[in-house]
Amino acid sequence: MAQLPDTKLLTTIAERVSEIQLKYFDRLEDAQIQHKQDRHRDLLTIADSESERVIIQTIREAFPSHGILGEETGADLRGSDWVWIIDPVDGTTNFARSFPFFAASVGCWHKGRPVLGLVEAPYLRERFMAEAGSGAFLNGKRLAVSAMPDIAHSVLATGFAYVRNEVVRNNVDNFSRLILKCHDIRRPGAASLDLAYVAAGRFDGYWEPYLKPWDVAAGCLLITEAGGRLTDFHGGDDWLFGANLVASNGLVHEELRAELSGTEPEYQPWGREIEKQIRG
Repeated sequence: MAQLPDTKLLTTIAERVSEIQLKYFDRLEDAQIQHKQDRHRDLLTIADSESERVIIQTIREAFPSHGILGEETGADLRGSDWVWIIDPVDGTTNFARSFPFFAASVGCWHKGRPVLGLVEAPYLRERFMAEAGSGAFLNGKRLAVSAMPDIAHSVLATGFAYVRNEVVRNNVDNFSRLILKCHDIRRPGAASLDLAYVAAGRFDGYWEPYLKPWDVAAGCLLITEAGGRLTDFHGGDDWLFGANLVASNGLVHEELRAELSGTEPEYQPWGREIEKQIRG
């Protein structure tokens, strides 16, 4: 029987990427930080580049025929039913400013479905892992979403896109409505960890527009394996490529979703051929 990806490989990836990120955290020099696409908010550090390189190298050592979609290196899908979707440093702005809320996000997908997810937060010493059908875990302890029944008592999380000056529906209106209706809102700045925290019951719900596949490809499995719910803003399942996502404990999901206005439909930052192959 052919070898299949498993959590042992995720552990190897986590250990290797943690070493790189802890080496650079709070030690970056100006020359090791760049701006992507002439956008002053969109940063790239040496930790992003080195982390993605070692993640890809580790995957290729085990599964050379698998496809990979990386935030920094792009798509090399190789016509495979297996695709690894990688964000080497989710929360690069945090990392560059020595704010320790950042993580590596690695999701393994097979024929359009997530089968493995890793969200590795090195400085926080938190390793979130999930395997389809086997549960979600934080440092080996099984996770479960919260039992909060309503928005009024919920702690929520959200985020704002780099393109927020370029679009009309930039999430400011959603935030303004919900901050007056819920217990409180957090905006830590790393989508993969926001999802992990919903899975862990720390947040009761999370929403964000203008996300990209590598932001959510790992955290999505944490949510479902911990008993939560995941949809796009319209209640459908187009959250990996649909550029918006709502995640919750399930109990507050519809109440949260009802407050949200979505993204402009023409916003499509990735190629349709990439999307078609990953969907399977």
